[in-house]
Amino acid sequence: MATSSPSRQTSQLDELIARVANGRDREAFAELFRSYAPRLKSYMMRQGTDSGTAEELVQETLLAVWRKAALYSGEKGSPTTWIFTIARNLRIDRLRREVPWQALPEGHDETPSDDTAPDEALSLDERQTRVRSAMADLPPEQLEIVRLAFVDGLSQSEIADRLRIPLGTVKSRMRLAYHKMRGTVEDLNDR
Repeated sequence: MATSSPSRQTSQLDELIARVANGRDREAFAELFRSYAPRLKSYMMRQGTDSGTAEELVQETLLAVWRKAALYSGEKGSPTTWIFTIARNLRIDRLRREVPWQALPEGHDETPSDDTAPDEALSLDERQTRVRSAMADLPPEQLEIVRLAFVDGLSQSEIADRLRIPLGTVKSRMRLAYHKMRGTVEDLNDR
């Protein structure tokens, strides 16, 4: 289609649509197709449609122009406006039909994982490293009390019985161990 003034172009397009409407003129339709297909595809892609879907929508739009050419009225707007309105409506219909959510395939549970979250695992690893480091700095008799209490789960009375030392000694060693470890690990409670 040669470049000409907008009103002349509109009348040429009106004539092509009339030829398609009245006589199913394939040559007129081919001219409309050559003129509008690239423009429609560009429009669709600017609206966020991928290339393949844009091409499908162009085909659907121009097929609708072929089928509905008799419904076109130049009094209601230009041929370009009419064709792009068809394209816009088909794109909206396509978006409405798309399924935004799909069920997981067979065999995939929809329950969250029981695995420790990566940030929690890292935090736990850091805690363990710092506690081990703090315990390594304890004298052997305090370390033994802490291990019996927290690893073996013994009460202070049970520790005293097992080690055959007075309960007061167990308590004082535990207190000294806490005091030495506090500086290294006290900020871990804030996390």
